[in-house]
Amino acid sequence: MSRWKAAAIHLTISAVIGIVAAILIFGVWYPSPYSYATGALKLVVLLMGVDLVLGPVLTLAVFKAGKRGMKFDLAVIAILQTCAFLYGMSIVTRARPVFVVGVLDRFVLVAADDVVRESLEKAAPPNNRLPWGGPRLVGARLPSDPKERSDLLFKSLGGGDVENRPEYYIPYEAIAPELLKKASPLAELRKKRPEAAHAIDDWLRSHGRSDADVVWLPNAAKNDTTMLMDAATGMPLDAVPIDPW
Repeated sequence: MSRWKAAAIHLTISAVIGIVAAILIFGVWYPSPYSYATGALKLVVLLMGVDLVLGPVLTLAVFKAGKRGMKFDLAVIAILQTCAFLYGMSIVTRARPVFVVGVLDRFVLVAADDVVRESLEKAAPPNNRLPWGGPRLVGARLPSDPKERSDLLFKSLGGGDVENRPEYYIPYEAIAPELLKKASPLAELRKKRPEAAHAIDDWLRSHGRSDADVVWLPNAAKNDTTMLMDAATGMPLDAVPIDPW
């Protein structure tokens, strides 16, 4: 077998693994529109680069039919590639969005790494476990007790606001009316972002909606987006790549 054929076989195996990983990442952990909001594309490009390039290139460099110790060399390459791939996947899983939290006057996309672990242990099911099937929609409300609220404010100075603390999560339906009161009409978004007017019109047309039955709030994430909501129920409809600020 030539080194080119060996590298091609290695590339094919790597490509299959890469495709499966991409389906898992974009189909389950980072479903649209959250793949854009989290900046997941850069992570996946890095991961695929390691998976598709590192192993096959090393195989191309070292492979020689009949070479003494060839099996050992290939085993080392496989181990290195596997370790690099698993490390990349661990970063992807830690950065995956686990909660879409409606709080105060906005939505916040919370990654697994941003959840305060001690608060997770105090949360009521199912929010005491991080989901693996895509982000879960919840609400969050500040505690009513003044002392507890003061303690939370103090803790948040070191990182971990209410949206990062599952013990304060409530069903989204319970906070939807409060968020609706803070939501703005699409006319305000058009005024703020006139360059996005065509994108808004296209979205309304494709979803059979009108300005009258859609409102919006900011959706805070690595790449901030605008959360479109049903004006009657307050349920999120879509997070569109429009800067809400």
